[in-house]
Amino acid sequence: MDGLSRRNILKAGGALGAVGALSIASPAHAWTWSPTGSVAGTGAGLDPRWVWDEEADPLVASLLDRGDVAQVNTLLRTWTKNGQPLPAGLPADLRDFMERARQLPSWADQGKLDLAVEFNKKRGLYLGVLYGLASGMMSTVIPKEARAVYYSQGGADMKDRISKTAKLGYDIGSNNAYRPDGEMIVTAVKTRLVHAAVRHLLPQSPYWSQVADEEIPISQRDMMVTWHSLPTTVMQKLVAWKVPIPSDESAAFLHSWQVGAHMLGIKDEYIPASWAEANSQAAQVLTPILAPTPEGIKLADILLNLGSSVDAGILSKPILGAFTRFMLGDQIANWLKIGREPIWDPLLKVAWGPFIAVREGLLPFPLAPEAYWLFDEFLRKAALLFLSEARPISIEIPDSNRPS
Repeated sequence: MDGLSRRNILKAGGALGAVGALSIASPAHAWTWSPTGSVAGTGAGLDPRWVWDEEADPLVASLLDRGDVAQVNTLLRTWTKNGQPLPAGLPADLRDFMERARQLPSWADQGKLDLAVEFNKKRGLYLGVLYGLASGMMSTVIPKEARAVYYSQGGADMKDRISKTAKLGYDIGSNNAYRPDGEMIVTAVKTRLVHAAVRHLLPQSPYWSQVADEEIPISQRDMMVTWHSLPTTVMQKLVAWKVPIPSDESAAFLHSWQVGAHMLGIKDEYIPASWAEANSQAAQVLTPILAPTPEGIKLADILLNLGSSVDAGILSKPILGAFTRFMLGDQIANWLKIGREPIWDPLLKVAWGPFIAVREGLLPFPLAPEAYWLFDEFLRKAALLFLSEARPISIEIPDSNRPS
């Protein structure tokens, strides 16, 4: 069991609240990261394991209990652009929440967000590989995330589930991510609603309840763990690969994800203000908790077989497996029961560094960055098209868990 459950804490002392919970939390899981290192610069310092989304959670639970979810999903399919008015006919309480939730934080810097576009243009290929094979496969060895995904409604159709996750990664890296004609705000707000629904529904699943070491999924800490599997892990890999990144572009990329975290409902006091703070927090909340689970192993196998409809897995599965081992290391690959590839494993070790060196050497030449961006953009859109089977990707509020 991962520390103390919420129920056990309540049993331990009637009126014991979050502060009291901290005092009896096991030292191995005690929250020590200071809010002074956050974008807010201050905060209560409560352990985010016991903090969820006090605005979205009761609202979405009410929508589910009232039977409004199907109608809301139908209406929200038409809301696709950041600057677009919310659809008419939404329940008043949901409309009020969404109007607040769609506003960028006061600390958002449009100059940095614009510069992040330049970063994404130059590094699109790396980002696509890292989001998919470092971050995506890492999610299968984050135990709480793997169980939540597997037993929720999305776990029954992983191709659809991944297409929606990939849309978030695509939208945050697009030219107009947070501008009125972009889609990142829409994607983030809809994802926030989905998380709230999962918090309400998953505790009702007898399958999840049998294996979960928590009573409410997707805490603020869980969301930060997932966040670190994305930008923090990506930047760590780019640094390890010695990809030259100007400091202002590095800060801009971080800022785009800081804003994204806020829009997903993460409290500002938990969002790191710098890469140094991000690495410090990740060392506490991400690295130590990575571990295999039966659910994660199944999810990883599904991910590795996504290309089977194209080539029957002849090339795609070995290449994806080799990339996973190369990105995440032997231990995680072995946890996920990914076999060694006699051709692709040594090829990646030998060729990846020179590939980056050659590619980075070309970037300063005229027109090269734009050519790379167009190529990377084509690959990203093609991947989304494959995952969605050419259908519009619609992030919708679930109304049930994974069928038995």
